[in-house]
Amino acid sequence: MTSAKKAHYDLLLAQLEALLDGETNALANLSNASALLNQALPNSVFTGFYLFDGTELILGPFQGGVSCVHISLGKGVCGEAALKRQTLIVDDVTRHENYIACDSTAMSEIVVPMFKNDRLLGVLDLDSRLKADYDAIDQEYLEKFVHLLVQKTVWDFSLFGLGESI
Repeated sequence: MTSAKKAHYDLLLAQLEALLDGETNALANLSNASALLNQALPNSVFTGFYLFDGTELILGPFQGGVSCVHISLGKGVCGEAALKRQTLIVDDVTRHENYIACDSTAMSEIVVPMFKNDRLLGVLDLDSRLKADYDAIDQEYLEKFVHLLVQKTVWDFSLFGLGESI
């Protein structure tokens, strides 16, 4: 199972690399990245991004149902991961004290913060319909996914009304 899961993620990273080839627009890349993750991770109920506007996280491109729009730093799994500057895995969101319930079908979650030049860009947020759906392999490969996305994208937040370019 482990080698099959890693092979699945290796293919996902190759697909992301191909999607990003010659495209640096943040909106296009975030949109395609969320769609790619949604297709590759069939238990997902939310695959998407929250972008940091200098004050809070704002809902960005995603796949899934209607979601929370504003998340304060430190609040919920997304805000906590951003503030702690580390990936967080929650096996059972119903037992996580700091969880913000945006979708009742979400049972587990992984959030990977996104940084460039030590500046918070936002977070990748994945929610699954299954409890304990994410593990160290998911963390390792999703962090690689985020790193590739961050490096290949021009982060012009002025397009989103969120500030300047970096």
